[in-house]
Amino acid sequence: MSTGRLIQHSIRTMTRYKMRTGFIMLGSVIGVTALTLVVSVGQAFEGKLITMFSRMFGDSAILIRDGGGRMMGGPHGLATATRLKVADIDAVTKEIPGIQTWDPQQNLPGVDLKHGAATDSAASIVGDSEKFAQVWERGLTEGEYFDTTAIRESARVAVIGETVAKELYPDQDPIGGDLEIGSVPFRVIGVLEPWGTNPHGMDQDNEVVVPITTLMRRLTNVDTISTAKLIMSDPSQSSRLSEEIRRILRERHALAAGQPDDFTILTPVDVQKEIAAIKRVLFLYLPLVASIFLLVGGIVAANLMLASVNERVSEIGLRRAIGARPGDIRLQFLIETAATTLVGGFAGIGLGYLGARIGASKMHLENILVWNAAFLGIAASMVTGLLAGVVPALRAARLNPADALR
Repeated sequence: MSTGRLIQHSIRTMTRYKMRTGFIMLGSVIGVTALTLVVSVGQAFEGKLITMFSRMFGDSAILIRDGGGRMMGGPHGLATATRLKVADIDAVTKEIPGIQTWDPQQNLPGVDLKHGAATDSAASIVGDSEKFAQVWERGLTEGEYFDTTAIRESARVAVIGETVAKELYPDQDPIGGDLEIGSVPFRVIGVLEPWGTNPHGMDQDNEVVVPITTLMRRLTNVDTISTAKLIMSDPSQSSRLSEEIRRILRERHALAAGQPDDFTILTPVDVQKEIAAIKRVLFLYLPLVASIFLLVGGIVAANLMLASVNERVSEIGLRRAIGARPGDIRLQFLIETAATTLVGGFAGIGLGYLGARIGASKMHLENILVWNAAFLGIAASMVTGLLAGVVPALRAARLNPADALR
């Protein structure tokens, strides 16, 4: 029997037994949907994560944060028991050669902003030095940054993010405009280049950067910092420099041997380890879980096709009696199982893409691509279908025509 006629016969059989075909498809649909969703969202999340880390760190940066054992990249604000100060970082840079420049930072999250009748709530106020642009590599779309004079005089000037500009100055140029942070008046002198949201869903454009001395004296009344970013002259020395920094800070904070650090140091090596760990979760463990769904679907398909062999014994016997060879019977059952799971795979890709788009919207991810996931899903569903059809096909082909016709 020709392959074309076998395919036509298989399609007729699949449409005749709709419920059985639907159950075989279901396992493939669920598995491929999960696989497409995980791979698509994982790729977009990885891209956003790498972009965020490259902006925060780069290959030449060391990040020092108040408190020990904090998760990297998480939201942070004023710590109630922080001991990290500008003088600490200044001492580090004076004692250790090889640090090119640095910037201290303090954060004040969840602040209400006002301009005239317009308001913007839950903005983040960031205090930085005049080296902010150089150290954090964030440019401006218009205006200018504050300078050393503004730092020295605790000037009430501000550089705002794009979201703040849209919310408070929708129909006007914000440069030179007044801005109330809490109840303290400021003057806008620049607009930051857009950075979008971070992987935590926080809008990095809904923030205002002010001189760190202004934030400390006029907004928070503290003398501590939350973060300091140091730029090294030689990135290969990051491990040695981090140990030297740890030694100096422990001495300045009078930490006895055995006491944990009250600060956290992150180097490019630490960042690469974190990214590698996240990649393992995104591209090994999560797809492995999705593959289990495909495996279960394959087992269900194999059992259903075995039951189909028992139901179609007389049909198989009749076809053998009129000339069908064992190979024809094997091929027919393989085609039926593979075609059913493949159709389920295509349906799963569509559902997975839809789920990925919804998930990306919730997580503020961009550049959702499903080509890799689609190829993986189709390949996985085809392999699952072929493997699931092997045992039923072999069993059907071994039936004796005379016994099958009784």
